[in-house]
Amino acid sequence: MKIEGKVIVVTGGASGIGRALCERFARDGARGVVVADQNGAGAESVAKGIGRTALGVGCDVASPEGNVELVRRAESAFGPIDLFCCNAGIATGGDPLETPLDVWQRQWDVNLMAHVHALRAALPGMLARGSGHFLHTASMAGILSSHGNLVYAATKHAVVGLAEWLSITYHHRGVHFSCLCPLGVRTPMLGDVDSPWAKAAAGPIREPEEVAQSVVDGLAAEQFLILTDPQAQTWMDGKAKDPERWLRGMRRIQGELEKMRAVPAPQKS
Repeated sequence: MKIEGKVIVVTGGASGIGRALCERFARDGARGVVVADQNGAGAESVAKGIGRTALGVGCDVASPEGNVELVRRAESAFGPIDLFCCNAGIATGGDPLETPLDVWQRQWDVNLMAHVHALRAALPGMLARGSGHFLHTASMAGILSSHGNLVYAATKHAVVGLAEWLSITYHHRGVHFSCLCPLGVRTPMLGDVDSPWAKAAAGPIREPEEVAQSVVDGLAAEQFLILTDPQAQTWMDGKAKDPERWLRGMRRIQGELEKMRAVPAPQKS
């Protein structure tokens, strides 16, 4: 997929990876870039910085209605959507025994169901045209898990499974799917890149602009799985080859993080 001349929607576009994607797509000649974010002022600011080929939309992508309105405004401004980037995400939560159920529900709604609502709003039009592309931002937490935050790891695993199923089911009908699984990225979600957790568990930390480059390259190559560092593939290969060894290594890191109090120790009965 080439970006030039395409109409693209990016959720979570006001900051981090989303902002870098919007700005990169605009530089690469997209016909229209829709910057969507719950932070409407932030979305409009990013769009204003891009210029007349961008539109800022404030919306809650965790709701069906928000996605329907987002698609309506995108198509009204620029025409049929060629690429929909489901990029919005949150990382609240932690230990399953301590995280309130409403936190579970909100993260489920934002990290997974927002993708489902986007599909229901935009996929029918793509199928009717026989062309289109979805980019689902997951995380290496969705493949290799994540220390300290079960809620995030579980929802990102769900995103990977969703994207795989969609690619299997719709590829032959002209609609393609990619799954972006970064390691650590210097964004507000990651926080302090010098923290004990980041140094021990985040992997090589990339800049959002580097992730955007990986996305552009991956889309051009029609890749399903888009990674941001060769180390991720090495770790994935290790997990596939010897899951027991991989688990032992992850447990060792968990113990080290608990000693440093970088993650909470599990509750005792």
